[in-house]
Amino acid sequence: MQLSFFKYQGAGNDFIIIDERETSPVSSHPDKNRLIEFLCDRRFGIGADGLMLLKNHADYDFEMVYFNSDGLEGTMCGNGGRCLVAFANHLEIISHQAKFLAIDGSHKATIDSSEGNSHIVSLEMKDVTVIKPFEEGYLLDTGSPHFVVFKNDIQSIDLLTLGRTWRNHEVFGNDGVNFNIAEKSGNTIHVRTYERGVEEETLACGTGITATAIALHYKEKATGNQRYELKAKGGDMQVSFENKQPGIYTQIYLQGPATKVFQGELVIDRM
Repeated sequence: MQLSFFKYQGAGNDFIIIDERETSPVSSHPDKNRLIEFLCDRRFGIGADGLMLLKNHADYDFEMVYFNSDGLEGTMCGNGGRCLVAFANHLEIISHQAKFLAIDGSHKATIDSSEGNSHIVSLEMKDVTVIKPFEEGYLLDTGSPHFVVFKNDIQSIDLLTLGRTWRNHEVFGNDGVNFNIAEKSGNTIHVRTYERGVEEETLACGTGITATAIALHYKEKATGNQRYELKAKGGDMQVSFENKQPGIYTQIYLQGPATKVFQGELVIDRM
């Protein structure tokens, strides 16, 4: 089996992307989940936090199908969505605007600027209408479920241990939750995320960044529209939204970098 692939990253959150508009080498594979886990392996495969398939759709520019690095189909991935928009631009499916379908519904996006293989992409996220204070943090769903906690000196925290504890907490059931710790410093929010499906800290998480910005606004009992600057280990992102009613967040946009790293061909003879 010979597989053509592309590698993209959004603030260090990296993805394998396969164009499945005409053929379906991954989704039609008899052991699809094991194949995806192998491809995402950083020692034996290509290496990535996740894998995305770009597919045709009659009512949209394209359809996004996302898998975590454990080989299982995941919920919405914000940085993945932004990278897939950049990839669609590379394929000339879109120019500067996109409307695509993901597991959590329809999304709009724009390419705000480009330089070589790097783009700044803004992605519209799903509305947030439910935020639940829980223990020391906040639970909310931004396309993927997140538990956000605010702490001091977050760079010194053992996130691997803390993240695993919360990700597997019995209150979140078998599916678990993504865990974020954040710290506000001046006008900037620093964020670290432990992602389920990857089962470790990632350099950035788009839905986690979005959840953190909204949780902070809610925590501070702020009102009205807002735009936050957030720093992950892998880069900077911005989140903006409208807040016309308490606890109701609409017109949520995640903006940040999306960069093509390389493309290649992989001959697979062990699957």
